[in-house]
Parts: sequence; C-alpha cells; structure tokens
Amino acid sequence: MSDETKGKPVQVMPVQDTPGAKEAAKQSTKPLRSQAWFGRQDKMGFYYRSFLKNSGFPQDQFDGRPVIGICNTWSELTPCNAHFRTIAEHVRYGVLDAGGFPLEFPVSSLGEVTMRPTAMLFRNLASMDVEEAIRAHPLDGVVLLMGCDKTTPALLMGAASADLPAIGVSGGPQLRGVYRGEIIGSGTNIISMSEQLRAGEITLADFHEAEAAMNRSAGSCMTMGTASTMASMVEALGLGLPENAAIPAADARRNLLARMAGRRIVEMAKADLKPSDILTRAAFENAIRALAAIGGSTNAVVHLLAIAGRVGVELTLEDFDRLGRDVHCLVDLMPSGRFLMEDFYYAGGLPAVLRTLGERGLLNREALTVNGRSIWENVAEAPCWNEEVITPFEAPFKADAGIAILKGNLAPDGAVIKPSAASPELMQHTGRAVVFESVEEMHHAVNDEALDIDASSIMVLKHCGPKGYPGMAEVGNMPLPAKLLRQGVRDMIRISDARMSGTAYGTVVLHVAPEATAGGPLALVKTGDLITLDVPARALHLHVSEEELAARRAAWVPPAPHAERGYQRLYIDHVLQADRGADFDFLVGRTGSPVPRDNH
Repeated sequence: MSDETKGKPVQVMPVQDTPGAKEAAKQSTKPLRSQAWFGRQDKMGFYYRSFLKNSGFPQDQFDGRPVIGICNTWSELTPCNAHFRTIAEHVRYGVLDAGGFPLEFPVSSLGEVTMRPTAMLFRNLASMDVEEAIRAHPLDGVVLLMGCDKTTPALLMGAASADLPAIGVSGGPQLRGVYRGEIIGSGTNIISMSEQLRAGEITLADFHEAEAAMNRSAGSCMTMGTASTMASMVEALGLGLPENAAIPAADARRNLLARMAGRRIVEMAKADLKPSDILTRAAFENAIRALAAIGGSTNAVVHLLAIAGRVGVELTLEDFDRLGRDVHCLVDLMPSGRFLMEDFYYAGGLPAVLRTLGERGLLNREALTVNGRSIWENVAEAPCWNEEVITPFEAPFKADAGIAILKGNLAPDGAVIKPSAASPELMQHTGRAVVFESVEEMHHAVNDEALDIDASSIMVLKHCGPKGYPGMAEVGNMPLPAKLLRQGVRDMIRISDARMSGTAYGTVVLHVAPEATAGGPLALVKTGDLITLDVPARALHLHVSEEELAARRAAWVPPAPHAERGYQRLYIDHVLQADRGADFDFLVGRTGSPVPRDNH
C-alpha cells in the first residue's frame, strides 16, 4: 500500500449498508415476485398465507414485504458448516432490520471431509436443488450460506441459473491450528504429516495429537484451500460483501457480516439486482486475477468455468493463463507459503489484494458488486497491515505464479498446474512414466518395494476424471512411494485427469482433458514412455510417435461405466469435461425465476 495510507483507519465495509451512488435512485417497478403467492385475495391466497401463519406470522408480513430465502447448507455431516444455524440467525436479524420477511430453507450439503466417492460428484446435483428450490418458492431474494468446498460453487451455480437477487455469505475459516508451539494448517499439514508417518519420522501417537490440535474451531480449512479460495472468488466476483473471504468463523465480525448481508438483500430485492447484473465478463476477469494473486486452488478453475456457463459468459482455460500469467502471488499462505487465513484477515484480507491489483491496472474497476458500489469503490482505501502476509507487488511472495494452462499431445484440451505450490527445479523436466490404471492400483503400488521408480520418474494416474471416477476426485497429488520418502524425496511430477485438494502442494498436473475414460491421449500412456513437462512453455508432451499412438488407440477398449442406473449414471452420461467446468450439458445457461404455473 502507498505510504500515505499506511496506518490510517479505514471504515469496515460490511457495516455500510447504504446503496452506492449508481444504485441510490434505482427502485424496480417490477412487482415483488412473492405477491403472486401472498398478494392474492382468493382461495389460493388463503391457502398460502394460512399455512405459514401456523408459525405465528401476522397478516402484515404478507402485505408487500420482500420475502427473503435463507439458503442453508448446515449439516452435522459437513463439519465446516456446522455453525450455520448461528449465521442464519444473524442473517434473519438483518432481513428483519430492513423490513423483509425471512424464511430459511435447507438444500443439499456437501461435506468434502465425509462424502464418498467425492463431494464433487454431487456438486451439480446440489446446484439443481438450489435452482429449483429458489424457483419453486415465493421468494424475492436469497442469501446463500456456503462454506465447505463444493457448497460454494453449487449455490452460486444454482442461484445464477435461477437469477433471483442473491448475495453470498461464506462461513469463514477455522482458527489457526497449533501443535507443540508450531502453526499447522488443515490439509497441508495432514499431507505432510501423513508422509512423515509413512517415512517413520513421527509416531502414531504424534499423529493423533496433531489431529486434535489442527481443527479447533468451527469453519472451513484455514489454509488457502478450495473453501477459502472460493470464498475469495465470491468476494472478487462481487457476489459477497467486502471482507467475506477471510473473517474467521469464530470471529464476531463474521456474524456482523451475515447481518449486514441480510439487510442488503432486502434492498437488492427491491432494486431487482440479480446475479446476471453482477456476473459479467469483467467480474470473471477480476476473479481470475485475484485467484492468481492469492495463490488459490486449481479447483477454482473448474468452478469458475461452470458458473460462467450458467450465466452465458464465455470463459475458457486460455483466459486463466492469459489473465493470470503476469500476476504475482502476493499472499504468503499455506499450501504455497507459511501463514493461514486468520493471518490473512488481520493483514487486510482480500480488499488489500484487490486494491493492489487495481492500482496496477489489473482490476476492472467499474465491475458492480452486491452492495451497489463498484469493486474499486469498495477497495480503493483498503489498508495492508502486514506486508509479510500480503506482500507488495514490487516484492511479491512468488513472481508470475498464476495457475498455468498446459497443452500438448497429452492434453489437447488442456491441463492445469499451480506453480506457486510446485518445485521450481521440476518445472522443466523430462522423465520416464510410471503408469497406474486406477487409484486402487496406485495406492497398492506406492508401498511396493519392488516398484520400478526413482525420483526422476513421472507418476501418471488414469481414469480419475469426471466420467472415470466418477466425479473427478481429489486424488491427483498421489502419495510418493514409501521407499523414495525414506530417501528424502519430497516431490515428484504427477500427472492425472483428477483434481487435488486446494490445501495440497507439489508439482502436480491436473484436469488433463480429455480424460482417459473419455478416450483422451492419457488413456494411451504406458510405463516407460518419456514425458516432458515445460511449464514456462506451457507444454505437456508425450514422446510417442503418432503411428504408435494410432496403433494403441485402435487396441484401446473403453472401461465399463461405474453405474447402470440412478444419479451416477445420469452424471456419467451428461457431465462435461474439465475444460468446460464439469457441469451437466443440460444445465448450461439460465432460466431465471418466472412464477411457476398456478396449481388450482
């Protein structure tokens, strides 16, 4: 930040609920959608109002007040979202403060920790639940409560397709983990400590002690994993209030933000300010650059592509490379760095990062946000309180470290790698492939002392993409072979059509498209083939002749589908590839929220 702003107090944005100048005079002439239910003075009006009156609502609640849905992903099976009943109450207070009529409703809750085979399998299903719940009910606006990884994109996708006024409220990250005086972070240290356990460097008792020390409060992963990354994307896209990304779940200011979001959604409903007004091309460009600047999760690529598809914004993998290539990673957070989300908040949070981008012409300043202001109006005076955590652009934590998009004969439609979490010495490397046809084969082989592999090898995992797993699980950061761990090896190139947790690290190439199960070139790789990874050149090349690849393709037999019926069969039949967001082909686009057909 500039010298003249350092140390100056800045008014916290979430407590300001006055619409910006651009929206101050805007009031929609469109009648409130809920009045198609509650404004009727006939049999069906009696029906709609009467049943809600069993909760003690007075008649004047139905007389033209904006009806606000509180879309809640609370679940005890989603530990990251276990505090959402409290957050929902604070949203309710805010809606009532502003003269709205709050009504809470549940939707599918996707817990990354507990769901098998992967929560990603159900992201599209949850988005359908959100979209149809919004459309079917008498709502004028909705507050989206989201936290754990896939709840955020699912709610954004569903709300974008329904296109009713909506505002996102994230649950916030956990407090720092502290183990024997050292800071530890969810996911990142789980991975490192599990490798230490396999290498014999710590005991099982140490491992269990660390478990209790790591997750010590409500909230989602406190590293810059997918949950924190997507909370940052909500803010960068303009769909959440400033500071949404980083306020810890246990901090009272998270409840304050929820209350202010409840107040604000009432005004948004009156103004008919919809996701389609905010989710513009400019907003997605801002999000991509913010993603690079925070060293965010590779999962955000798939999710942003899917959200853009829901609102008809053309977004491609190439946009991530073009827009993020020259953006420095400014935030020194795990898994790429040292600190955690609690530190990020105290240092200034995402507003400080967005201000830095804006000062260097890397932000579309006029992009509209849910508080009625432009994104630049929200962050122009945002302070940075700790330049160790949020580094200056001139002295970045890691230079030019935005997510890189790779292409070549092994990934014709693209693959992704996160340079900020990779080993610099492996960014240009040619090695011998060691191939695993399934995740089960991989897990068995990595502990086999007879496995023919060394530190220069490239591990290749197949059939873990959208159709192949199914659901594109977070298994791309394969565990290293035990015998190499004992030799001190801590990173190797790994290539797959899978995803990896945003809390993970390493030189890991992900989202290879087309995936192996869909017949992509990845399916044809054999152990012993040479592969070149060249991140500066954005290349991923398999050193096998076209003639040999053609012969292998002619002999290739597609694997049998994992399911013959039910949701998994629907998923396999209709999921798009990773480079298109892994959404369902029939969900791309938006329908809006027309009042459903009358039922009498």
